[in-house]
Amino acid sequence: MLKRPRPVMLFRRSPVVIPTDLRTRLEAARLDLLAVLRPLFELDADYAEALWALDQPPGRFKLRAMLRDTSAALERMPQLLAKFHKMLPPRAHAQLPALERLVRKSLNPREAYNMVPSRDPQNG
Repeated sequence: MLKRPRPVMLFRRSPVVIPTDLRTRLEAARLDLLAVLRPLFELDADYAEALWALDQPPGRFKLRAMLRDTSAALERMPQLLAKFHKMLPPRAHAQLPALERLVRKSLNPREAYNMVPSRDPQNG
């Protein structure tokens, strides 16, 4: 006796419905993220400028102003990072510290000089 093949049941998938507010929510999320990242990028630029200034000959810049501005930038970092962390989804909060430690350990100290003008980390 020959076995008949089993009939294949085809199920129809329901059409995907995009929520009407998806675009608005995505736009708001991106703008919120940019609002948090912009200050972080600005801090990074401040830090790069301070590293550059430390390599300059005496008298090339106002040391007191550089120290004041750099100290203020360093003090703002914890607050901005906390604000950034709060914007991440709750499921990321538990994994974030370990991930940050892992990435930090993988960075080469010379990378602190990326995008610092006229600085060759090999020579300093």
